[in-house]
Amino acid sequence: MLENIDKTMKKIVTALMCALLFLASSRAQENSQKYRRSSLYSLLISHDGMKYYKDIEDVFNQIPIPDKFDNHDLSVKVVTHPGKKVDEEEVAAFLERNNVGRRLLARWFNRNPETGECNVELIARRGLYDATYFDVELARMKERGYYALADAGEELIGNTFVVVNDIRYVDRNQGAKIAGAVLQVLFSVAGGVVGGMSGNSDLADSFSDLGTSMNALVSEIKGFGVTVTSYLYRLEWNEEVAGRFYSQYYIGEGERDEAKRMAFNLSDFVRLKYIGKQSVKSGNISMQGVNVYDPQQMIRKVCTRAIDESLAALQTTYDEFKIKTPIFAVSPAITAKIGMKEGVSAQKKYEVLEQYQDEKGRTHYRRVGVVQPVAGRIWDNRYMATEEKAAGSALEATTFRKISGGEFYPGLLLREIGRTRM
Repeated sequence: MLENIDKTMKKIVTALMCALLFLASSRAQENSQKYRRSSLYSLLISHDGMKYYKDIEDVFNQIPIPDKFDNHDLSVKVVTHPGKKVDEEEVAAFLERNNVGRRLLARWFNRNPETGECNVELIARRGLYDATYFDVELARMKERGYYALADAGEELIGNTFVVVNDIRYVDRNQGAKIAGAVLQVLFSVAGGVVGGMSGNSDLADSFSDLGTSMNALVSEIKGFGVTVTSYLYRLEWNEEVAGRFYSQYYIGEGERDEAKRMAFNLSDFVRLKYIGKQSVKSGNISMQGVNVYDPQQMIRKVCTRAIDESLAALQTTYDEFKIKTPIFAVSPAITAKIGMKEGVSAQKKYEVLEQYQDEKGRTHYRRVGVVQPVAGRIWDNRYMATEEKAAGSALEATTFRKISGGEFYPGLLLREIGRTRM
């Protein structure tokens, strides 16, 4: 078995080196801000028959994966559930029944479902190996290549997450009815004034009818709210899983092995580990910047912000899901392209991480300092924050103050310091 693994690994390493060398040459001049992101597959549980369920489905399909993650979506984005509630057991059963773990792994290796052929182009692209890396280590390419793949497995495949979002409509209509009623009164008063001045009762009635319609529309839009419960899973990738995949299921490009292809299709060796969940309720979302004649715009605003808030809560709670973001500038101030969308607040602290590789090419991180966001200089990068002219929406990054550490430079990574729930 070990001999088979070694032969397979040689083929994979050869393919990986070719892909990496090609990508390295094209990336040599790119911005040093690039870094390895975790990968995310996000899907929705839709409650068939519940009010607004179809609108929620439509806007969810339009919401992009947050730019701090690599998009690892599969073809299925929406799962329909007939009841009003769903629990952890049902979510886990769905993921297992549909072999989501196996499908996520197949995507990492660009597996052709018809032939079973695999390649490492996606791993190479997301690994972000640069030309300098290969120039220095050219003489040790074979050994370095092996560990580069192992490193990519730990840093990339092992950081593949699934977030299942259970979004349910919540009616917050009481305050909305007040706003709508005020608007109706204004239209009625305007209609009376115009009618009195012009002597045209039809015009006055038109204003009154418009006020009634606007009342209903504003009430409906402002009353829209959701509760989002997000279930977090992580793809299990370790030496045992890797060894089994390489020896029993991996088929290189140009090869044919029907037995291996079928065996992978029937396998269940790739699992998803349940990490935890978070629930958030959408608060009072400003209607400023929203077209009242396009109710779906408000639905998208509410859903997008609630999902972002839920993801931020998961990141705060679970260390393994925390994102890393590079320092963008250090002069005249320390800034990073992260903000309220990612849950940044003046009360939080962030460790500054320096990335390095050991003698075997494996990536590690060491803390070199701590920073904290500056109140009043936190970027509001939430969906439609600019349209509603929210405070901080005109910024292009968040400013941080140094709490500890030496000289910082652009490219060092920031990661939130928080409490981990076990």
